[in-house]
Amino acid sequence: MPEPFIYDICQAGRRAVSLPACDVPEAPLPEGCVRETLPLPEVAEIDLVRHYTHLSQLNHGIDTGFYPLGSCTMKYNPKVNEVAARLIGFTTLHPLQPEASAQGAMALIYDLQALLAEIAGFAAVTLQPAAGAHGELTGVLIMRKYLYDRGETQRDVILVPDSAHGTNPATTSMSGLKVIEVPSDGRGNVDLEKLKALIAQHGPKLVGLMMTNPNTLGLFDEHVVEVIRLVHEAGGLVYGDGANFNAILGIAKPGALGFDVMHYNLHKTFSTPHGGGGPGSGAVGVAEHLADYLPGPIVVRSGDGGEETGDRGQESEARSQESEGGAFRWYMPPHSIGRVKAFYGNFGVLVRAYTYILMHGAEGLRQVSENAVLNANYLQARLRCTYPIPHGDRTCMHEFVAQGKLEGAPGIITMDIAKRLMDFGMHPPTVYFPLIVSEALMIEPTETESKETLDAFADAMLQIAEEARSQPELLKSAPHHAPVKRLDEVKAAKDLVLCYAPGCG
Repeated sequence: MPEPFIYDICQAGRRAVSLPACDVPEAPLPEGCVRETLPLPEVAEIDLVRHYTHLSQLNHGIDTGFYPLGSCTMKYNPKVNEVAARLIGFTTLHPLQPEASAQGAMALIYDLQALLAEIAGFAAVTLQPAAGAHGELTGVLIMRKYLYDRGETQRDVILVPDSAHGTNPATTSMSGLKVIEVPSDGRGNVDLEKLKALIAQHGPKLVGLMMTNPNTLGLFDEHVVEVIRLVHEAGGLVYGDGANFNAILGIAKPGALGFDVMHYNLHKTFSTPHGGGGPGSGAVGVAEHLADYLPGPIVVRSGDGGEETGDRGQESEARSQESEGGAFRWYMPPHSIGRVKAFYGNFGVLVRAYTYILMHGAEGLRQVSENAVLNANYLQARLRCTYPIPHGDRTCMHEFVAQGKLEGAPGIITMDIAKRLMDFGMHPPTVYFPLIVSEALMIEPTETESKETLDAFADAMLQIAEEARSQPELLKSAPHHAPVKRLDEVKAAKDLVLCYAPGCG
């Protein structure tokens, strides 16, 4: 029996909860805080519980089905991460507690800074940014301030390959800098000749280049070392978008390749559930020359002497100062760009990432990437004869881009394929991105899916291709088994209806 809509069963006087008598002096709320006419439904507790439970069952999530959302790395998140994040010693902390009573949390932050620096080959790390794009903004502001401090204030141009994430040009603009696009070559790499021409044109004004590697085509750039060399020779810096870091854990270190700065998406690569827009963490790692520009405060050891591997810039002024609070203390790097978020980052995400890294170890993290790459290449091999795949002759990394252009089905587009896939109980891949591929289907199976799940997805995609030729209207009218039928998404975006306001009682 379908669940009745909660407004249809409300009755005046019903209550889902009984509050205890107020045991503190009552005070009036500021005017305007409460809307007297707000038509909240009046229902019993059981009705309210059933309503929200029913809504939760309409959602698609990684715990209920396959989620091959390209670029987003929607992989299964081990439940042990949640156990760690809910430990009472973490959940009852307050960010304004004195250092002495937060030493355990500070030790975790300190260790995670060092682990991330080691994994990616950087000298220092901040955990403060709250999301990937926030990490990008932090990194670009660091690059800009570093060049300003060197007196190179004329530099205001950042090169962005057309295979980069869309947040890269947005970040550049928000930083007050100019975006210049770099085309890809025929193999999906940065076009070296076009890059050289752009550097020759903009060299003295070049802040640097933002590079997503592996890129949004799911390809590791074959020219990455040469690209970095060319930018460095022009006096610029190279930013690495680490959103696709899941593909190269334990295999390649961006810092060792020559990247100056990179953000990590801890919620993607290191496993925090992030569907629906959060929570996130965009930790940023930097090379030696940028360590003193990190946002702070960061955690350092108190009273340590001498240099420590991976700690340059994070302890330069703190090692000779014994903290009254304990073994760890907060520290603001001397040339810091300042805070980029209140307090110290999304701490629950940090706990999950720390747990994930320790549970896997070095060998386990490498296996994560090897399995992610294997799964993507398996799906690419199964689909390449039916769906066009640009650069399908190359080994992809953790994801690949197919096209919703099916031979014998000229009227079918990517959106039709995506909507029909929902009838198989699977979330569609990312559609119409990257923009450099027409009718794009961006598929990322992640390392956590079994061969049986991959085969079920491939079988569904092949069946849809056959239906596109024999029963195109089946795709045009899909989905058929979802909670709602196909929506007019353009109208929904322009004609927003954000609330339901019926009468009640």
